[in-house]
Amino acid sequence: METRLPSLPLMKIFSYLDAYSLLQVAQVNKNWNELASNDVLWRKLCQKRWLFCDMVTLQLQDKETWKQFFVYRTWQEHSKTRANPRDFTYKEIPLQYGLCGYACYISGCGVTRKGQDKSVVCMVSSKNTISTWDVHKSVITWKSPEQLASIKLLTTLPEMHIAVTVDIQSTIKLWDCHNREALATNILESPCKSLKAVITKDDPIVLVSDILGNLYIFRIPDLHLISTVNVLPCDIDEIYCSPQKKWVLLSKKQPYILPKVFYMSSLLRTSEFSAPVSTLLEFSLCQEAFWTPRREDRLTLMSRSGCSKITKFETYDMKLEEFGNKIIVKGNSIAGFLLPYYKESLNWFGVSDKDTIVCSTEFSLLLFTNNGHRLQTFQYFSETIVRLCVDPVHVIVTCNDGSLDVYAWEERSLLLRKCYRLKNRRHLSPRGFINKTLCDDVSIIQLMIDGHNTWFLMAYALNICS
Repeated sequence: METRLPSLPLMKIFSYLDAYSLLQVAQVNKNWNELASNDVLWRKLCQKRWLFCDMVTLQLQDKETWKQFFVYRTWQEHSKTRANPRDFTYKEIPLQYGLCGYACYISGCGVTRKGQDKSVVCMVSSKNTISTWDVHKSVITWKSPEQLASIKLLTTLPEMHIAVTVDIQSTIKLWDCHNREALATNILESPCKSLKAVITKDDPIVLVSDILGNLYIFRIPDLHLISTVNVLPCDIDEIYCSPQKKWVLLSKKQPYILPKVFYMSSLLRTSEFSAPVSTLLEFSLCQEAFWTPRREDRLTLMSRSGCSKITKFETYDMKLEEFGNKIIVKGNSIAGFLLPYYKESLNWFGVSDKDTIVCSTEFSLLLFTNNGHRLQTFQYFSETIVRLCVDPVHVIVTCNDGSLDVYAWEERSLLLRKCYRLKNRRHLSPRGFINKTLCDDVSIIQLMIDGHNTWFLMAYALNICS
């Protein structure tokens, strides 16, 4: 005689399972299948894997259930992992002008099962214009009017198909990349140093830092100034936002300037907070920072001292605490290690959602736990590593000859597996170099300058079959 457990205890048990296990228990019988397909369970899994699911409704994703969305999105983000070099088409476009940060995706991630979605890149195509390029069709789809002043910085918000520029006269403009004229304009008081556009739980915003160490928060789409705060006694090199935009880290690569982490809501809700809530992390000479994917509060910093070539990694968990009526931020160090006297300098790094640190020297790709245990090494001999692109699914290595090695994170281990190599189709002379590598679900792009000082945007577009 079949014993049937009550639904509530079963649901409680199922809530502790991962997606793979939940799909397995759904095969036991009709009752378990119905319970294991419950939207509450699958939405929780979606929110854990893709933090943006906290900020969207299912209608925006055009899926009927959270289970269907999970299966679809997992299939979607592994499209490059399943591919091989024959599945890519090479595209390129010459640019009149190019610098680091002058090409960004403006399309949302992804492909559909029918292959209808596409990659679109926004780029500074001359000193005074920006344009969008459909990677798969290899056509320019929009171009701005020529601006009076040269464009200095560009960022995009792919979820809203929006681009933001700052010119050398400190004028900030917001574009929808459909209309000829900018949707909104504002002017900064001093020259801009860094720029980022993000969607928070409150509003979509633009974060701008200037050479005086100030951080400005503008609202999208009207560029209304929400708040201004002086962060550092000097200019800010980098702005790093956590995956769900709860935190923002601002840093400067100087020995006596410590990185600072702000609670984002305190910058946006000025009527609720008398002053921005922040903390300094006791970590000097910060070279790079990386928020752990799919974990909102975990941050890893890397420093490198020039003389001894000692590389240091430190991982922090950020936490809000209340003291009476006051909220404070604490950064608790949970792991760290040193790599002293390493024969090659570590130049690039990233972190997986399982806290594996991947970093590169000129001739090797190295994997460590956040406590410094060596997990894996991939050696390079005939070429050198010049770029590293890390996301929750892939690690893409750019070599000095322009070729790309695509790796994938193992689902149930801390390790990487090598998938394939994409060889550079354009000859790269000894004087040329790759300036930037970006990727989305269906393409990989590179910003390259050749030996004749000509800039090219190169793309490998994935051919998707239904």
